[in-house]
Amino acid sequence: MKKRTILTAMLMATSLLSAQMSQEEMTKIKSSNPLVMKWVTPHETPPFDLIKVSDYKPAMLYAIEKAKQDINAIINNTALPTFENTIVALDQSGKLLDRVSGVLFNLNEACTSEEMQQITQDLMPALTQYSNEVNMNPQLFAKIKIVYDQRDNLKLTTEDRMLLEKTYKSFINSGALLSGKDKEEYKQATERLSVLTLQFNQNVLKDNNSYVLNITNKKDLEGMPNYALEEAKQEAAARKMKGWVFTLDAPSYSAFITYCPNRDLRKQMWMAYNSKANHNDNNDNKQILKEIANLRLKIANLLGYKSYAELQLENKMIETPEKANAFLADLLNTSMPFAKKDLEEVQKYANAHGFTETLDRWDFSYWSEKLQQEKYNISPELLKPYFNLEYVKNGVFTLAGKLYGIEFRENKNIPVYHPDVKVYEVWEKKTNRFMAVLYLDFFPRESKRGGAWMTSFREESNVYGNEVRPLIQFVTNFSKPTKKTPSLLTFDEVTTFLHEFGHCLHGMLTECTYQSLSGTSVAHDFVEVMSQFMENFAYEKEFLDLFAVHYKTGETIPQEYIDKIRAAQQYNAGWLSIRQLFFGELDMLWHSIEAPFEGDVMEIEQQASKMAELMELKPNCCMSTQFSHIFAGGYAAGYYGYKWSEVIAADAWQAFKEKGIFNPEVSSSFRKNVLSKGGSKKPMELYKAFRGKEPTSEAFLRQQGFIK
Repeated sequence: MKKRTILTAMLMATSLLSAQMSQEEMTKIKSSNPLVMKWVTPHETPPFDLIKVSDYKPAMLYAIEKAKQDINAIINNTALPTFENTIVALDQSGKLLDRVSGVLFNLNEACTSEEMQQITQDLMPALTQYSNEVNMNPQLFAKIKIVYDQRDNLKLTTEDRMLLEKTYKSFINSGALLSGKDKEEYKQATERLSVLTLQFNQNVLKDNNSYVLNITNKKDLEGMPNYALEEAKQEAAARKMKGWVFTLDAPSYSAFITYCPNRDLRKQMWMAYNSKANHNDNNDNKQILKEIANLRLKIANLLGYKSYAELQLENKMIETPEKANAFLADLLNTSMPFAKKDLEEVQKYANAHGFTETLDRWDFSYWSEKLQQEKYNISPELLKPYFNLEYVKNGVFTLAGKLYGIEFRENKNIPVYHPDVKVYEVWEKKTNRFMAVLYLDFFPRESKRGGAWMTSFREESNVYGNEVRPLIQFVTNFSKPTKKTPSLLTFDEVTTFLHEFGHCLHGMLTECTYQSLSGTSVAHDFVEVMSQFMENFAYEKEFLDLFAVHYKTGETIPQEYIDKIRAAQQYNAGWLSIRQLFFGELDMLWHSIEAPFEGDVMEIEQQASKMAELMELKPNCCMSTQFSHIFAGGYAAGYYGYKWSEVIAADAWQAFKEKGIFNPEVSSSFRKNVLSKGGSKKPMELYKAFRGKEPTSEAFLRQQGFIK
């Protein structure tokens, strides 16, 4: 009785989230803004053909006001807090805000402009302020805590309980228990952080786009593959320049640094690529990243943690910074002897072929590729004709059909945000059930950041039988078709396709109740399992035979080529491993600081380099200033997760190898117990339900050639 009396008094004292927009303004936006209006498109997909950049800001502000109304409805509910009227209602709140922000922030990565970048910068304080108002609302948190404290007496499903625990911990780690000065400092830190992370990414993109290497002397390019020269010629023509143009976009840079015979030009290109956002100009990220790291530390300290890594890892599979550092150190100790052998072998080969100096950073890829060609008689020039992007796409679609019984139907009536984008509906063949929409965006452009990624415009959910299927976005930077050839992929790009498609499958096949647990909403050190797992198919004849035919002759990829691909699978495995581990060490160093960092950014770079690299750092070159994964993405104190996931993925792959890579029993179990479950259970529970045991590192170490 006393408890209820206190609660009633608390509810009467509720503080509502204040409105910032007049009713008249909201009515006007509701009736005229295409981001806000009902989407009368196939599967309620975004009406990209109607949206103008000027629509984003009013739509976002309107959506924030509607989200506040949703939250106020929860706060104002005078009934006793229950799982349904508090936790589920919170999960369902802000749907319009999710919709509008999903379009804005995804396009700000894939199809941006200076105007859009400025709008996102302008909106971030308002969005962060709204988030803080919700997460720090004492009345809302009190209701959540009442439900959380009763969790053992409630009839909750496993997924219900996961949602409750995730919601409670999320509020705790978002400052719900802070008050007074601490609360204000937290708000200021998060608002500032939201602006800085956007600025970081924008600076990298601007620096990437600002560099062009124009070569007019063909002698400098002798021996480069025809595909690279053709693409560079086309780039020069597009820019109205003579000769050949190379850029820092992935296909162009990779081909140049691997095949250009002119060492001085390779050095110039390597230095440009590795010094992005580190030129002491308007695009410089050094002060920005230091401020990001220090603000994250401040937030962690306010919440009672020694470091940001400690805060971030608490709810991950690995749990603590100590365990993450031990994992990285152990794998470094295993990888380093093999990395040294890789370097020694390439150095010896280069010296035997007329190179008289010690290999430098812009030399390794060049000489390593030549050695690989000699050892395995394999090269991109040999393989690319069999990896027509269109064929690869169809092969991956066929693979998904064989494994999970789904098919892809192109729908040209679904609006797109750029002419390059193609859209497919995903259907389950057996039941003809609609599963998802998939947007494919393959080619580089100045409005798109580098790299490859999967994200979504809408997440899946199924609350009270109201099923919402996801809208998935797949983005890469593959070589564009030229006048003479279609887009042809390197073998590494084929594995990249499979990697990102693994994330897409995770998003498309999800069968969760709650949006915040669906799809890829899992711990970052588990999310990469699905993508790393898919890469394994690239080495299998059964998969390659589905699509790998010569784009001119129609000849199936020869068995000897497949044998060469498999033989070269472990080539430079040690070298590649320590490169990934360097990124992991660098990430952990930045996010393990326990006092504000005021030194030189290169101090941290040097520390990581001494631990995990075999070549000295170069002046003005810095990974940190362009490390968007950790300073502008979701991988802060989590980059180790790529290697962690690789270990689990290798163990999962072993299950497929034991019974056949297309075995319906194994693939059905993987879908049912892992892919479809999202974050509805703890990762290890999901994995054990599939594998019957916890993963070991044996399959991974054997796969890398580190053990026989």
